[in-house]
Amino acid sequence: MSKPKVYIDGKEGTTGLEIYDRLAPRRDIDLLLIDEARRKDVERRRELLNEADLVFLCLPDAAAVQAVDLIENENVRVIDASTAHRTQPGWDYGFPELSPAHRRAIVRSRRVANPGCHASGVISSVYPLVQMGFIRPDQRLCAYSLTGYSGGGKKLIAEYEDPNRDPRHRAHRIYGTNLNHKHLPEIQKVCGLAVPPVFSPVLGDFYRGMATTVLLPDLDAAQVQERLADYYQGQTFVTVAPLGGDEPFIYANTLAGTNQLRLIVCGHREQTAVTALFDNLGKGASGAAVQNMNLMLGFEETAGLLSEEA
Repeated sequence: MSKPKVYIDGKEGTTGLEIYDRLAPRRDIDLLLIDEARRKDVERRRELLNEADLVFLCLPDAAAVQAVDLIENENVRVIDASTAHRTQPGWDYGFPELSPAHRRAIVRSRRVANPGCHASGVISSVYPLVQMGFIRPDQRLCAYSLTGYSGGGKKLIAEYEDPNRDPRHRAHRIYGTNLNHKHLPEIQKVCGLAVPPVFSPVLGDFYRGMATTVLLPDLDAAQVQERLADYYQGQTFVTVAPLGGDEPFIYANTLAGTNQLRLIVCGHREQTAVTALFDNLGKGASGAAVQNMNLMLGFEETAGLLSEEA
C-alpha cells in the first residue's frame, strides 16, 4: 500500500516549519516539497495541492481561502492552521479531546480547522464546564493569556531577538487592547457562549510556551478540578493537575517543546481560576495539526508527538 502524500503550503512560516520538523523524520508518509524558487508559483502550488492526500495550510487567512479554491481533487483532505475557516460551515474543529463526537468528526473529515493557540487555552476549560452546567451559556467570562513571542511569526521573533531591541521588551506587554481578538469568534462558537469573553492577551520575553487563565467567580475550585479530571480522564495530551497545581507557581514555558496541555485549577470554595498550560507551537498550533493529521490518515494519534519522539 502506498504511503499518503502530505504537502505543507506555507512551510516557510513558524507553524509550517514546526510541522515540517515533526514530519520530516517520519517514514509512514511521503512529504511533498516545492522548489524554493517556485513557492509563490500558483500553478506549481495547484499541482501539489491536488497531488497530496492531505494538505496543511500555514498561510494568512486570505491566502488560505485562495488555496482551498485551488483544490479541485475532492479526495484531498485539508487542515487549515489559519483563522479563516474556524467558524465556517463544513469545517470540523480540530480539538479531538473535547468530546468523542469531535474526535469522530476529525477522523472522517475532509476539512479540519486547526484551533487557535489562545482559543485552545480557553476552550479546553470552558467547553467541558459549559457541557457539565458549571458555566451558563449566557455567563460573562474574563480570561487572560500569557504567550511566548514565537506565536507572532518571523517578524516578531526578529524584533525580540534583535540585540538592539527596544529595552521595554524585557517586560511583558499587553496587546489586543481593543478587546476584539481574532480568536474570540471560535471561542464563542465552539463553547456555545451567548457573548464572547472579555479577553486580554499578554506577550512575554520568552520564545515559546503559553498559560491561559479563565476566572470563574462563585465556583468551588475543588468541584471544578474533580469534574475536569473526570472529563479528561484517559486522554494522552490533555491532563488535569491536582488542585492548586503541581507546584505553587505556574511558569508559562513549562510545557514548551511538547504537545501536552495541562489544566491547573486554583482557588477555594467561592472563587476559581483555571489555567491551561501548553506550548503555543505545540498543542496551540503545529503539534495539534500533526495530531489531527494522524487521526485523519489512520495513524496512531500520538505518532511523532510524544516527548521522546519530538
